[in-house]
Amino acid sequence: MSEENKQLVRRWFDEVWNKGRVAAIDEMLDENGIVHGLSDDPSNPITGPAGFKPFHTVFRDAFPNMLIAVEDAIAEGDKVAARCSVRARHEGEFLGRAATQAPVDFTGITIVRIHNGKIVEAWNNFDFMVLHKQVGLLA
Repeated sequence: MSEENKQLVRRWFDEVWNKGRVAAIDEMLDENGIVHGLSDDPSNPITGPAGFKPFHTVFRDAFPNMLIAVEDAIAEGDKVAARCSVRARHEGEFLGRAATQAPVDFTGITIVRIHNGKIVEAWNNFDFMVLHKQVGLLA
C-alpha cells in the first residue's frame, strides 16, 4: 500500500499542478478532505474539492507554467511525506500584484493521509515567504 500511496501523491502534483487538470482534484481529494497550511486562516483549513479549486485557480492563473518536482517521498502506514521543489514564472495577477515575469523557485513539504485511494487530510508547509519576495510582495 505504501507504494500506491506514494504514487497517488506524485500523481497529485503532476496532474493537478504541473498539468493543471482540475478534474484530477475530484478524482484524488476526498469530498470531505481537509487541507491544512494553504488558507489565510490556519483555524479554517480548505475542505474538499469545492474548497480547494479556488486556491488552485489563483495559483495556476498566476503561475501557469508551474512545475512541482517531488524530490523525495516516504510512506508509512496511511501517510506519505513528500519534499517538493517548485519552479515557475509569475505570469498572472497574484495577491493584487500584476505579473512581473519573475522566475520563482521555492520548496515545501507536505504530509498526506490517504484512505480508500483518496487524500483525506494534508498538512502543507511551503516557503511562501520566498515566493512573495520573488514576485515583489515583500522587500
